Amino acid sequence: MSTATTRHSDRRISPVFLGILAVTAVTGWATWSGFASQPGVAVFLFVTAAWIVSLCLHEYAHARTALHSGDISVGAKGYLTLNPMKYTHALLSIVLPVVFVIMGGIGLPGGAVFIERGRIRGRWRHSLISAAGPLTNVLFAVVCTAPFWLDALDGVPADFRFALAFLALLQVTAAILNFLPVPGLDGYGVIEPWLSYGVRRQVEPFAPFGLLFVFALLWVPSVNGAFFDVIDSLLGALGIHEVDTYCGYDLFRFWREANEYCSVSP
Repeated sequence: MSTATTRHSDRRISPVFLGILAVTAVTGWATWSGFASQPGVAVFLFVTAAWIVSLCLHEYAHARTALHSGDISVGAKGYLTLNPMKYTHALLSIVLPVVFVIMGGIGLPGGAVFIERGRIRGRWRHSLISAAGPLTNVLFAVVCTAPFWLDALDGVPADFRFALAFLALLQVTAAILNFLPVPGLDGYGVIEPWLSYGVRRQVEPFAPFGLLFVFALLWVPSVNGAFFDVIDSLLGALGIHEVDTYCGYDLFRFWREANEYCSVSP
């Protein structure tokens, strides 16, 4: 009886996550209604809270897939509660991704939950566990971009449209970066089970630095420009114009002087 109760509590949604979800809903409403006297503050809180929600779902997807693949330890670690404070690398999983968004408008992936890989059999299962996180970002991006590619923006306030476009940009960048086959990122985790033991041993020491390597590379102007050209093309194909994401980022940085064009756009 106690075991069943424990298992149930391990999967109960955390009040912390529910609180973040409530902040997302309230600030989303404030952005939509224009209730806030400073729309940039509402956009900042809405995008940040929604981004953290997506990070929690990203990590949850890893853990849930691992649970069904044989790692029953994820429940006891609190990964199934969606509580961001339960992750093995809360700094990498939550804090740094939010900082990267503020610094450069990039949805940089965070650190993954700790999976006991020895409990899991089958290379396909290992690959699926790694892919589950970024696939969540893809799904989140589909939801954020749906009003644009469905041409359902009639009556949607400009500030909310801009915020949604910027949030979509974060999800698309997170999905693409996560799928890069760089040690330490999920993309490498997808292909790792299919590599030889010798290759894995040689690459393993570089895993802790993969995320920092990608971040440093994105600071190179030519690389950054080429990367965002790809992002803008993808978003454009989904009906999101570059000006929408630009104005969303402009509103997000409420502490800076707002661009006049964005403040008067319909």
